Amino acid sequence: MEFKVNSKSLEKLLTKIIPAVPSRTPMPILENFLFELKDGLLTIYATDLEIALKSSLNVVAEENMKLVVPARLLYDIVRSLQETTILFQITPGGKINLKTDNGVYTISYLLPEEFPDIPTFPEPGSTSTENIGEVIISGNELKRAIDQTSFAMSKEDMRPAMMGTLMEFTEEGLRFVSTDGHRLVNLLKKEIHLTYNEQYIVPERAISVLVKILEEKDVKILLSKTYISYKVGDIEFITRLIAQKYPDYKSVIPLENENKLKIRTAELLSAVKRMLLFSPTNSRKVKFSITANNVEISAEDIDQGAFAKENIYCEYSGESIDIGFNSAYVNDVISHLQTEEEIYFKLHSPTKAVIIEPVKKKDNEDIMMLLMPVRLNN
Repeated sequence: MEFKVNSKSLEKLLTKIIPAVPSRTPMPILENFLFELKDGLLTIYATDLEIALKSSLNVVAEENMKLVVPARLLYDIVRSLQETTILFQITPGGKINLKTDNGVYTISYLLPEEFPDIPTFPEPGSTSTENIGEVIISGNELKRAIDQTSFAMSKEDMRPAMMGTLMEFTEEGLRFVSTDGHRLVNLLKKEIHLTYNEQYIVPERAISVLVKILEEKDVKILLSKTYISYKVGDIEFITRLIAQKYPDYKSVIPLENENKLKIRTAELLSAVKRMLLFSPTNSRKVKFSITANNVEISAEDIDQGAFAKENIYCEYSGESIDIGFNSAYVNDVISHLQTEEEIYFKLHSPTKAVIIEPVKKKDNEDIMMLLMPVRLNN
């Protein structure tokens, strides 16, 4: 049994698939690729049981087969080759000979029975009893939405739902939400709709893999109760969803933030980055002293004997206020709004959450970020 494939075409496919191969696992079978050859189409699968990737390419073959091959060894061999044709010869003794014009490389294979099943989705409108949702979104738009929201996902496993990004379909559109309890991002894409309202929580690991495979092409998203599938060109990415209820993020958005500060984003971000150098390593505290047309930003590390302050012009309506933030968190928030020329800070008091949003809103998009202050020592 044998088939031929171009080395660079195979390398390109394996590069897309290998992120789903776990680096450490108690199940050695997961350290392999599943090869399925059917009617001249080679489909390769990889999974860690939480996420799965699969992609296909045409090869020269006369027989169908299914086998399991060591993922990283095969990937490293193929990647090390110059562009050439590889002849895969599968022997009955559990060995595969990879033959090129200049060499022969022998690796072992396993039978496919132990490899876990990859979830599959019935097409929307099929006779399946499961309700499968479908939506198509531009790859660039999806990547941008993830980039703007995913940084605020929680790293703590005490609240598993917050360790993912919420994709919520509503009458208003598709909403992306992430929070770690200190900051929250709420992004609404108004032009994307499903025929029903539903929430899906995509895990952090899946998000980190997904952004690597997104490109300009449209992404076809299939949604079920337990899995979500993203089809990008010739690759399909499937992930298990977090089976938890997402916190009621709307309840933490303050309604009484009547004091509005308008400031140039680039100037503020530049100053905050410098304050990071002076904020204490334990609290990361930075102080904003806000008056009618000025923000004084300061940070002090008493242990290091270091202090810095800067003044930035602003427009502010409200009572003067001193408010503290974690400098790393405020830097994250502003960094993800740096394409905006100006931003608003909407404040109420030194202890209440602050709303941060662009001054100029886009027609098909609303984005709002929430930042919890930290206490200042008087």
